[in-house]
Amino acid sequence: MSKRDYYEVLGVNRDASEDELKKAYRRLAMKYHPDRNPDNPKAEEQFKEAKTAYETLTDSQKRATYDQYGHAGLEQGAGMGGGAGGFSSDAFGDIFGDIFGGGRARSNVHRGADLQYNLEITLEEAARGTETKIRIPTQEECETCHGTGAKPGTQATTCNTCGGHGQVRVQQGFFSIQQTCPKCHGTGKIIPTPCGTCNGAGRVKKHKTLSVRIPSGVDNGDRIRLSGEGEAGVNGGPTGDLYVVIHLKAHTVFQREHNDLHCEMPISFTTAALGGEIEIPTLDGHAKLKIPAETQSGKVFRLRGKGIQGVRTNAPGDLMCHVAIETPVNLTERQKELLRELENLNREDNARHSPKAHSFMDKVKAFFAG
Repeated sequence: MSKRDYYEVLGVNRDASEDELKKAYRRLAMKYHPDRNPDNPKAEEQFKEAKTAYETLTDSQKRATYDQYGHAGLEQGAGMGGGAGGFSSDAFGDIFGDIFGGGRARSNVHRGADLQYNLEITLEEAARGTETKIRIPTQEECETCHGTGAKPGTQATTCNTCGGHGQVRVQQGFFSIQQTCPKCHGTGKIIPTPCGTCNGAGRVKKHKTLSVRIPSGVDNGDRIRLSGEGEAGVNGGPTGDLYVVIHLKAHTVFQREHNDLHCEMPISFTTAALGGEIEIPTLDGHAKLKIPAETQSGKVFRLRGKGIQGVRTNAPGDLMCHVAIETPVNLTERQKELLRELENLNREDNARHSPKAHSFMDKVKAFFAG
């Protein structure tokens, strides 16, 4: 029986890339593999046909010969390597490695884990910057065995199960699956006499104290990276990093919004009505603020440059003072009498002295009238 065109077998164009060939073969292999079609000889033949086509077209020399001379050119040349009947070729392992755990042996050297430390600081410390010390738990290289895990004077030996690769190949029917070595757990090494200090781990738990410089302008959630201050690596791998995450403590006066500061400023009824000057706090000390006459509650006064200069900005933010008019309490009889007199005077020309209240009452009357 004449052989089908390899490009036709895989269902690709003659200029198909290697990636396109791989995708086409993967699709056909998953469909026609004998393990999925145990009682279908035709499926097995189709699988072998697709495998031969894939192996031929992904070999640049064989593909060039095939493109020029067809099947006849290949039959006169060298053999096809793994052949259609075998299932241990590199091509098969590459196609199914990601599905069934295959692939090459992995390196046993690993970078140490990154660590995170949550640091609470005050608003003043965030604004001006500070330096503080922190104490963190970490995994450090064992000083007794210098990270080998073996007792001094002894050494680890190559695992005789996996030959030092850290993985073993298991045959399941037509599938050849790579798995982590059950004896050495992927390290490729066996420690006959473990270190008494770290029990063969190569690392020990410790606490260390670090000095951390907090730059001025940091905000809630900012991270400061301390390179190489994380956990020690495995089998000589590089050390991880430590990330210090900033958290701002609640302030008694100010609330921060990016680089601006907000504060609520209570003023007296008479100051709001007649105007005046009040003293307000800032991070740099006290400042004077003029209150114009007839100031209403909720009015916001902006003091430019009295906020915080952020880490990534060239100019400081502003201080926003929110006016809250305080109703007098614990009044004397005389004070009450004066307020009643003021109220009576206001009623004579309510629209002039209390425009908001007058306007509101007009809207209420219109609402009920409608």
